[in-house]
This record gives sequence, C-alpha cells and structure tokens, in this order.
Amino acid sequence: MFSSRAASIASRMYSTTAPSAAKVAVLGAAGGIGQPLSLLCKLSPHITELACYDVVGTPGVAADLSHCPTKSKTTGSLPDPEAGAWPVGGEGGLKAALTGADVVVIPAGVPRKPGMTRDDLFNTNASIVQTLVEGCAEHCPDAVLAIISNPVNSTVPIAAEVLKAKGVYNPKKVCGVTTLDVCRANTFLGEHMGKDPADVDVTVIGGHAGITILPLLSQTGATMTDEEREALTKRIQFGGDEVVQAKAGAGSATLSMAYAGYLFTENVLKAKAGATDVVMPAYVESNITEAEFFASPCKFGKDGVEEVLGFGEMSDYEKGWFDKMMPDLKAQIQKGKDFVA
Repeated sequence: MFSSRAASIASRMYSTTAPSAAKVAVLGAAGGIGQPLSLLCKLSPHITELACYDVVGTPGVAADLSHCPTKSKTTGSLPDPEAGAWPVGGEGGLKAALTGADVVVIPAGVPRKPGMTRDDLFNTNASIVQTLVEGCAEHCPDAVLAIISNPVNSTVPIAAEVLKAKGVYNPKKVCGVTTLDVCRANTFLGEHMGKDPADVDVTVIGGHAGITILPLLSQTGATMTDEEREALTKRIQFGGDEVVQAKAGAGSATLSMAYAGYLFTENVLKAKAGATDVVMPAYVESNITEAEFFASPCKFGKDGVEEVLGFGEMSDYEKGWFDKMMPDLKAQIQKGKDFVA
C-alpha cells in the first residue's frame, strides 16, 4: 500500500529545488544500511552534498549514486586519501568526507547474526565509533551526529566521552537514532488496529535494545487484551531479532533501519532550515530520568536538540517494564563510558 503520506514524501524527494543547503556525511556508506541510506539521502531536497565514507567500496557507491538525477553532489572517500576517491582524482580520506558536514550519520560497524544481541557487537563497533567520532571532533565539531551503530545504548555515551575529551561536546548535537523503534511500533499497532501506520503515532522511550525499548501503547487509545498488549510490546522490543532470524545469517535490519535513519536525518535538516514543528524521538543526554542518556520525544531546532520533552503518563504495565529496563540501560551507558576512560 502506497499511503498519501508516502506519496507526499516521494513527491518532495523528486523536487527540483532544495529548500536549504546542507552537507551530509554517511560513515559506513558501503554497508547494508549505508547503501540504501545513502540512496535515500541522495533523493532528499535538503541535501546539496552527500559524502560517502567507508573502509571499502565507497568510490563505487558514490559513482553509482551520482547517476541519480538530483541536485546533490556525491563524493566517495576511503581511509587512505591515496587509495582512490569519487570523483576520480578528487580528495579522499575521512577529512574530506567530514569537512563542512552539517549532519554525520554513522551506521558503520558489523551487523548482528542469529543468536547475537546488540551488546555482542560492543568490542568491534565501540572501537569503530570511537575512531570516527574522533574524526568528527577534528573536522566537523559543529555537526549533528546521528549514531546508528549498535549497541546504541553504549555507542552514544562513547561518542559523548570522545567529544568531551576533545573539548567540543555539545549535548544538543549527539543523538542515537531510535526512529526504527517508532516505525516498528506504528507498523505493528497499525496492523493490530486495521489502520494505516501513517495514522498511528506511538511514543517509544528508553533505549535501543531489547527490554530498554518501551512503547507507550496505553497513550494511543488502542483497545487490546492483556495478551495482545504483551505480544505487541515484545514484538516491538525484539523486532530486530525477527529480521535477523528471517535473514538466517545473511544480515540484520538494514532496509528498515536505512529508512528510519533517512527520516531522522531529513527531520534534523528541516529543523536546521527553520521548521519549528520538528518533534521526534532521539536517544540523547537527558535529565528526565535517572539514566544519563534516554530516548524520548525531542524538539529539534537549527542547532540540534532544542528541548528534551517528557513522555507523559504510563500505565501500571508500562511502569513495570520501566522499572525492569532502567538497571540494564544504566549499565549499558556505563559500559560505553568505561570503554573510553
């Protein structure tokens, strides 16, 4: 089904004029998330330069994307500036990808396989995020960072600690992308209610892993039995596992995550361009709970997160999940901070 909202998005994506000028860098652009994410960004009217960076393959990805008839310029860089770039003869390396970036989206890292948790990815992906954010600190300290690399509950604190050490940390500009949790919640609840997911809006709070993902279904007014509520809650929390298992070792949620990452980036750019009504969930530094970082609705403005908003009333059922998740979430945050210490 191609909803009216989707049609509207598609129409805007093929617009011939961009409402603002912005450079977006995708770090991990040759990967399973990075390629479809880069394609969606190439279609955005808000992006005038798309910089693709990865350890392999990015000149080819950028060359491919550059054939799409949109206004944005596309570049592709590898870690070694001498190893090749797109356009041919252009400047390569992380510096070239990051310099002048307004938004840096980081899906880089290894994907999950069956039986793995997001936390199992920690050692590999933590090092990757640390290295890339060090580059951001040096070459684009004012950019908004949209971190997708798992485990997000730990990689966002890693990014914050790296930027603090470099003296350029701004909590308004460091975000974990939890948009996919909302996409899943809206999709699954829409199926349950027999409604278009575009007409469903579920607030999802907490973190981005298992039981730290808490959909506040009670706020939607949807009617369901206790068993249906339990099943929906768990499906939203472990929706990533559903994809990992279905792909049978061939990867994790890449296409839906790319879509969610694109939505997040697009909204950040709309706010940067002056839109005053951009509210979306993000995993950010927060003081609305005992956790130092927490996902909740945030109002975005020209400089990133303008205000971390509250999340309203929870049902007794949701309060039970909240109490279960907080120790896990705080431990995962500390694990990230300890990695950099």
